[in-house]
Amino acid sequence: MARYSRNAAKDVKSAMRRRKKGTLKSGRGGKAGTVKSRKQAIAIGLSEARKKGKKVPRRKSARKRS
Repeated sequence: MARYSRNAAKDVKSAMRRRKKGTLKSGRGGKAGTVKSRKQAIAIGLSEARKKGKKVPRRKSARKRS
């Protein structure tokens, strides 16, 4: 069974395209700087897909240190 839906992949693809074009922004409301990193663009695309309710696995939470 697939982990990601095809629609989620489309969201990532559009985020990558916006990064290449130079219009992808990071931070709350996109007020921060332009995204340069490929990994960051993928993360933003997945986050947008998650918000739209598409099939994307949960984010991994940070490990608790003891």
